[in-house]
Parts: sequence; structure tokens; C-alpha cells
Amino acid sequence: MDTEEFQLPRSRMANERLHAMIPGGAHTYAKGDDQWPENLAPVISHGSGAHVWDIDGNRYIEYGSGLRSVSLGHAHPRVLEAVRRELDRGSNFVRPSIVEVEAAERFLATVPTAEMGKFAKNGSDVTTAAVRLARAVTGRPRVAICGDHPFFSVDDWFIGTTPMSAGIPAATTELTVAFPYGDLAATEELLTRYQDEIACLILEPAGHTEPPPGYLAGLRELADRHGCVLIFDEMITGLRWSEAGAQGLYGVVPDLSTFGKALGNGFAVSALAGRRQLMEWGGLRHSGDRVFLLSTTHGAETHSLAAATAVQTTYAEEGITAQLHALGERLAAGVRAAAAGMGVGDHVVVRGRASNLVFATLDENRQPSQQYRTLFLRQLLAGGVLAPSFVVSSALGDADIDRTVDVVAQACAVYRKALDAADPTPWLAGRPVKPVFRRLA
Repeated sequence: MDTEEFQLPRSRMANERLHAMIPGGAHTYAKGDDQWPENLAPVISHGSGAHVWDIDGNRYIEYGSGLRSVSLGHAHPRVLEAVRRELDRGSNFVRPSIVEVEAAERFLATVPTAEMGKFAKNGSDVTTAAVRLARAVTGRPRVAICGDHPFFSVDDWFIGTTPMSAGIPAATTELTVAFPYGDLAATEELLTRYQDEIACLILEPAGHTEPPPGYLAGLRELADRHGCVLIFDEMITGLRWSEAGAQGLYGVVPDLSTFGKALGNGFAVSALAGRRQLMEWGGLRHSGDRVFLLSTTHGAETHSLAAATAVQTTYAEEGITAQLHALGERLAAGVRAAAAGMGVGDHVVVRGRASNLVFATLDENRQPSQQYRTLFLRQLLAGGVLAPSFVVSSALGDADIDRTVDVVAQACAVYRKALDAADPTPWLAGRPVKPVFRRLA
């Protein structure tokens, strides 16, 4: 498809309607139309497997589905079957349902390093609960976040550290400090500087690079020595790294961990997991001060918990994690070859674990560029590839990946022209895409 002819008139009108009623035009900032080339932000009609259709009638091969939440593909039959079984039986009651028991048993079998778990609806619920619990258990006020990871929660303790800190008291933000990923010496220096003040270390255990040898074990030792709680945010690594997440793959056990995203294959469910000694502080079978750990009206919604149980069963029985890695390796190899073949191998760069690939778009000085990202996204869209990242789902087939690589090659040919001109502007057709976290709209 010619990018000059590629237009999305119905999506454009729908985006205007969204902005008229919903601040930001989406319910997640990462889904905002500012993340896409101007007037080319598709509004989705429906999805099936690895494909989605927009309201203009275009079909796309989709990556990064649902902000990495849909790892089995849209409308997965095993998940839908489990959900349908519950829909006619009621979704929420005045007392716990047996589905909660079954879901907890399944989850703790999937993550055997945890002794107790509690479900909620989104990642922020459970990361904030973990922080609150750590503060209660230690009696300390400060939270140490890994400053190299982009997002932990919508709540004040984290958002106050971002450029979008409007509305958050400075006194709250001052209680959050940062440590660099992979640097044990710097982390120990931070813990020593704030001796007996830091309640927890919270981080994604792995990201675009593998943890340095001994790093996670070193953090475990530091947390123990300084008396703080070690929290792994496994929103992304959960299921994608191994069924038990990064803690299962690398063999380092945190005190608390949080899961979501892939857990529900698009249905709203997250989980806080951890050691019984800590988790019981939020329960009824202890003699200390009560901790308001998690109490959500919809956290135990039956069909979402049924979806989570089906997802975990599917991962175990069908070897989904291995499938995701194989698909990602095939895609990464194809994209790298296509970029190299067009002379932009140093500018369109695929990074990350095979099950969680992202791409960088670099300018003529090999610096990250929102303009070149805009160019690249525009070319992918016109070729029928919806890809804010290259995060795969198991629904992708070889033909999907081959088609993606062909489209990437065409996009890289245009990318080369822009590099030769030292100016991508003629290929943008509007303003560049913008980072999510920025002070001004």
C-alpha cells in the first residue's frame, strides 16, 4: 500500500469523539493517538488471533497486543471457553466464590516461590499494595525504585518521580529514591546513605538486557543485610520469561512479586504474591496491626479468574513460553537481516528477550529519534503491521512473520532515503510521535 494513499478517515473521526469525552482519548496513555503518526492512529473494531481490524476496514498483524497482555492471541478458544462457563453462573457475590480458591491454587502452583497470593484488576493495585506492605512490615518510609525501568504504578509514590508529577505533593515524591539496574555498589551506597529508612527495593528483574551474572542474587543479599523487602515487578516477565516469571528462570526468590498482563490474556486480572510471613500482615490470622493490603470490589470477578486459570493451564500444557521465544527469535533474525540488507542495521535495532522484543529507531548520529520512529511506524501501518513494539503472541504464524519482515524491509528502504537526506521530515506527514512521560501535552 502506498503510504501517501493510506488514510484512516473513520478512525480519525472516532479519535475526535474519544478526545471529546475521555481525557487523553484513551484509557491508557500508552494507547494515546500521540503515540502514532498524525491522523494514523487506528481505532480497533475487533481482533482474532494475531490480527486486528480497524473501523476503516484494514487488517493488521498486531504486536504488543493489549500492552503485552494478550500473549495467546485475541479470543483464544480455551480462555473463552473458561470464561463462558462462568458467565451464566454470576460474576460477583457477597462472599468468596469457589473460583477464587481454584484460581489461587493454580496461581501458586505456577509460581511455587510464592506462598500466598491476592488478586486485583491492574498492575498498579498490586505494586502499590506491595509497597504499602513493605512499609508496614519494616516501619520505614522510603521506597527505592529501579530508575532504569519506565513504569511501576499510577500511584503517587511512583508517578511523582516522572515528568507528569502535577498534583503530587513534593513530600510524597521525596520518599521515593532510585537505584541503577545492574549496579550493586551504587545500590549498597543508597541503602547505606538512607540507613534504616528504605522499606523496599522494587524493580523489574529483567528488561531489554539479561541481568548481569550474580546481580539478582546480590540484590537479595543486600536486601537481607539491610533489612528491606525485595519486590520483583513481574508484569512483563511473568509467563513470558518462564511460567513462574523471572524468579523461576533465574532462581532468585523475592519477598514479594507482582503479576498481570499475560496472566489474563486481555481479561482484567493481576496478582500480588509473596512469603506467608509478610502476606499475612494483610490477613486476619495474626496479632499485629492490620495492613489494608488489597480490598477491591472486582478483584475476584469470576470470569477473569477463570481466564487466568485457563491461561496458566494453556501455558503449561502447550509450552507457550517456548513458542513465544521461538517466534521472537525468528522475527528478530528476519528484521535484523532486512534492516542490514537495506543499509540501516545500525539504525533500526531490535532489542530484548525473544519473547519481549522492542525496537529502537536511531538517527544519522545513532541517537534515539521520535522522528524516525514516526517514519517507521507510518511505513509499517501502511503495510498492514501494527507494531509499537515487536512483542509476539503465540497466535502468530510463520506467514505472519514473513509478511512482517517484508514490510520491515520496505520501511527500511524509506528509512535509508531519509538517512541519506539527513532529514526524515518529508516522510512524516505531520508531527512526530511523542513520549508518554512528558510535562506538557
